[in-house]
Amino acid sequence: MPIKPKIIITNDATQLERSAARIFGNRAEDCVSQRNRFMVALSGGSTPRATHKLLAEEPYCSDIPWKKTRIFWVDERCVPVDDPGSNYGLAKNDFLDRIPIPIDQIHPMPGGVPPEEGAKKYQEEMEAFFQMGEEDFPVFDLIFLGMGEDGHTASLFPGKRSVVASERWVVAVKGGNPDVYRLTLTYEVLNRAKGVSFLVSGMGKAPIVKTAIENKDARLPAQKIQPKQGSLTWVLDKEAASLLSEEMIRGPS
Repeated sequence: MPIKPKIIITNDATQLERSAARIFGNRAEDCVSQRNRFMVALSGGSTPRATHKLLAEEPYCSDIPWKKTRIFWVDERCVPVDDPGSNYGLAKNDFLDRIPIPIDQIHPMPGGVPPEEGAKKYQEEMEAFFQMGEEDFPVFDLIFLGMGEDGHTASLFPGKRSVVASERWVVAVKGGNPDVYRLTLTYEVLNRAKGVSFLVSGMGKAPIVKTAIENKDARLPAQKIQPKQGSLTWVLDKEAASLLSEEMIRGPS
């Protein structure tokens, strides 16, 4: 049975970004306090990207324990880092070059090599830094995800059954717009995170937000994100949340 998500609705995209930045900062502080490290995976997309930019500003730049943080990626286009479509390249320009994190604690996906080789290399890199869970999968402390208007998340697109069944951590897929090869973490990895937050804004996303949250039969990729022992949060602006039912917005009585 699907888990009940927490839904946070903000007045606008700016407040959404601040809410997401607070989630990041609070989670980082808690994890470092408890285990002396924070393992996070970031996504591309316009809404997550705006949040990343905010993390390089005060108070987050100074308050977040960056020296105890390791940053990984949820997905990446198979392009060189200087390509305008590179998630890592964008993040580097947006905030990574402006925060006090050691360079060896940033783990970009190898987008500039052949897709299958890149998937294999990234899994090997992850294996070096994670203590395995009970089922031999890595466990992230926090994952930020976006969602496309077709209900895809990460680079997990509708109709890609081979990805659904995969027991691997990282796979190469072809899809999206533009229709290029990409690397993506699999459902098996995403669903072992201790916390997953979807960041979605804009009126154009309102129909798919309603479907993803309220229509249990839709079978969208985003609906397959159901953390086994973690929390699931949707952080939305009012436009993205505008079609949700009052009951869903109000939550359990």
